[in-house]
Amino acid sequence: MPKSLHELREQLLRAGVAPRHVRRYLAELADHLADLKAEEERSGRSPADAESAAVIRLGNMNDLSRAMTERREFQSWSVRAPWVMFGLAPILFLAIAWCVALLILWSGWQIFLANTDSPFVPVDGFAIFYFGVGRLLYFIAPILVGWGIGLIAARQRLKAIWPTLGLVLIALMGGAARVQASRTAVSGGLGHIRMDFALGPSVQGSLFHALVIFSLAVLPYIIWRFQKVRFFPA
Repeated sequence: MPKSLHELREQLLRAGVAPRHVRRYLAELADHLADLKAEEERSGRSPADAESAAVIRLGNMNDLSRAMTERREFQSWSVRAPWVMFGLAPILFLAIAWCVALLILWSGWQIFLANTDSPFVPVDGFAIFYFGVGRLLYFIAPILVGWGIGLIAARQRLKAIWPTLGLVLIALMGGAARVQASRTAVSGGLGHIRMDFALGPSVQGSLFHALVIFSLAVLPYIIWRFQKVRFFPA
């Protein structure tokens, strides 16, 4: 792909055009450019001169960019409704992951510890692996959701404000989440399991947990930003 089309790609992404529309548009332009170059070569130009002439005939890059950026239907949802993509959507995915983790906790409780008041007791054998899967999912879910936020932000060349707000929200939820499970102490909840959000007796501990989640979740995005500045300086 010619350098001019690479620059157009970055320009469109920074302007908020959805990546799928950018890919399709550039593929169409690349095909058209190849046809123009072939015409120029048939007229007797060298390959280098033919490509230069084809780029000129293709049109001004700013005009080609405006053809996409001025149409709202081509904008990504991260630009149209960032509060949905970096607020509601991450919370929804985190809730789904936590529901799966709690389902594993509840089912393991029924299978391996049916006679105990709480599933939070020492276990052995296959139960260690079974409960371990749920525990891992529960603790890693906020980090995975955070990676998803960073991936979307990097893929669509977004500024840091909305991704950062989304990461902070997910980190605080992860740090404040508390799960209780007891046949006697938990009368409400689903299957004697209740999940709530509170800083708990140790505010510093909860905030430290949130900071750890934020640091791990934001790491891929920071790496991408560093590489962008290093290899594509403004």
